[in-house]
Amino acid sequence: MSKYLLNKFLFTVDRDPELVERYREQPRATVDWWEAAYANRILGCHTGESSTWLHFDDREREALASHDYPVLFELGAHPFLTLTLFIALFERDHPPLGFQTEYARRLAHERLPYPDIAT
Repeated sequence: MSKYLLNKFLFTVDRDPELVERYREQPRATVDWWEAAYANRILGCHTGESSTWLHFDDREREALASHDYPVLFELGAHPFLTLTLFIALFERDHPPLGFQTEYARRLAHERLPYPDIAT
């Protein structure tokens, strides 16, 4: 499991409106494509450097592919990254602040201390 990779996915997808739409419409295909194309790229590196060891485990891949943000939270994905991306994905399907309310409701079972979000 790699909280770093989960957060990197959330961060990079959220910053590209085309990727947000692709992830909304084809989540599993987007996760698979992103993992193959971007998982091992070094953030902020423009020289083509990359690593070779980063990959999602099955639980991470399934949570991302099914838009299961409560599981992502349990896995240690940063809550601000999940919230901002999932607002971009689903706010349009809810009344004003409706998605934020739904997000809070689905995570209401969580109690302090929250999962560690350190990477």
